Amino acid sequence: MPKMTFVERDGTRREVDAPLGLSVLEIAHKHGVDIEGACEGSLACSTCHVIVDASWFGKLESPTEDEEDMLDLAFDLQETSRLGCQLIMTDKLDGLVVKLPAGSRNAG
Repeated sequence: MPKMTFVERDGTRREVDAPLGLSVLEIAHKHGVDIEGACEGSLACSTCHVIVDASWFGKLESPTEDEEDMLDLAFDLQETSRLGCQLIMTDKLDGLVVKLPAGSRNAG
């Protein structure tokens, strides 16, 4: 099974099983990682904002215009920011590393 690593707000790295076909948001919830996801993955908020490790960012599909619009509302936006609900685990992403931002803003 693929793995991924969440870097929590305090810097703690947590490697977890990342089942194929689940979103980063779903994987986080499955393992008790502190990501809100207020809209439950319907692309209507920015509370599942994650910062993708730069070495992985180029391997991701490009964000949709809708995702980019929601990211504009995210707290602590970075160059490699994405919404966890839009990142779907594939074999290609085995080992993915994402960092949780300093906070979130629910402006959905």
